[in-house]
Amino acid sequence: MKQRLQASLAVGMALVLSMIVIFGNPELTYAATVDLEAESAILVDADTGKILYEKKADLTLPPASMTKMMTEYLVLEAIKNGDISWDTTTQIGDYPYSISADTSFSGTGLTQNKDYTVKELYTAMAVNSDNATTIALAQLVAGSEGKFVEMMNKKAAELGLPDYQFVNSTGLPNSALGENYPEGTKPDAHNLLSARSAALLAYHLINDFPQALDYSSITTTEFEGKQIKNWNWMLPDMPGYLSAYGYKGMKGLKTGFTDLAGYCFTGVAERDGQRFISVVMKTDSIEARFQETRKLMDYGFKQFEQKELFPEGYQIEGESEIPVAKGKEDSVEVETAKAIKATFKKGEEDMYKVKYNISEEHLDKDGNLVAPIEKGEKIGTVELVYNGEENYKNVVTGESQKTTVDLVTTSSVEKSNWFMLMIGSVGDFFSDIFTSAVDMVKGWF
Repeated sequence: MKQRLQASLAVGMALVLSMIVIFGNPELTYAATVDLEAESAILVDADTGKILYEKKADLTLPPASMTKMMTEYLVLEAIKNGDISWDTTTQIGDYPYSISADTSFSGTGLTQNKDYTVKELYTAMAVNSDNATTIALAQLVAGSEGKFVEMMNKKAAELGLPDYQFVNSTGLPNSALGENYPEGTKPDAHNLLSARSAALLAYHLINDFPQALDYSSITTTEFEGKQIKNWNWMLPDMPGYLSAYGYKGMKGLKTGFTDLAGYCFTGVAERDGQRFISVVMKTDSIEARFQETRKLMDYGFKQFEQKELFPEGYQIEGESEIPVAKGKEDSVEVETAKAIKATFKKGEEDMYKVKYNISEEHLDKDGNLVAPIEKGEKIGTVELVYNGEENYKNVVTGESQKTTVDLVTTSSVEKSNWFMLMIGSVGDFFSDIFTSAVDMVKGWF
């Protein structure tokens, strides 16, 4: 990953080209469709997991430094579990030190025989994509990078990533690590992710650990007496000429580059309560990964909106009452426990309806609720149903997007006393006899 060297050589030309493409053609910003120049890509609603756009999203490719999203997840999880803290200190071993001394790799030089806090190392990793600090954190959490790689693959399975292979903590090709490639991996191996897996990893990272965005949104900071810059040039308020790439609402998350991976980027942006995750993989240049991300984000913010479709207490007309057996009342009203909100394409609001899904455990064989029933008792769910042509799927489940809220009762129904239940049973008994007799007589004629 000779990212720093190649990035420096490309900056001048990249700036000129991107200024022409981004600002010289405003139609790209507000396109109703997306024509991406990336090998694969995906756009996901960051709150619901709803997939809004995808292009070859299951194609497995090297993610380069986007690998570090998994390292960030495991470090933050270790902090949450109390295994380490932000103030825990560690020193730099020979292996990460050798990586930090190689100026062709992303990062800054480290010092041996010096205590570094987890916060310092994590910040350098999240902001400057520092490889040496990433390795140092992996060693601190797991004891060795090899053991950490085992944790990475185990966590990927737990999170449900459909396509993945982790062979190191950084995203560097193992061949660049020399004899230091992690135990249990091959010397020529690469990390692998699909765009779908990268988006799902980002989804879990920012929802399980929102503080990750606090670090990924830092534009510049001091480390080892030097100023380091974020490789995410789309962050607002980037210094100098990089401000030309700024995108309103951009908060993260991780860039990546190797010769094999090309230029890739997982972005997170938020505006007016809407938040999207975008992934572009294997673009051709530094500026291309940001331009293609801009297209995706513009498509999301321009074409989709999030709002309340059905209010709290909503009742389906003609289905507001459910019959009740063995109760003092014959029925009970039901309603939504809270409002139903959704992210949907503009102009498709009328394509959404709702339906009741009553839990079978609450029903008798005749389809009645059985008393006693408490007010506000959950008896099932209210599901949002989309009747349009698109098949919007969910990045978490891999299935069609499903939005539900609880279906609850609006009042209580007491169980009828034993005498009334007996009278009812007797009545049912004679009613059955009468019905059978009528059927028998009909059979004679």
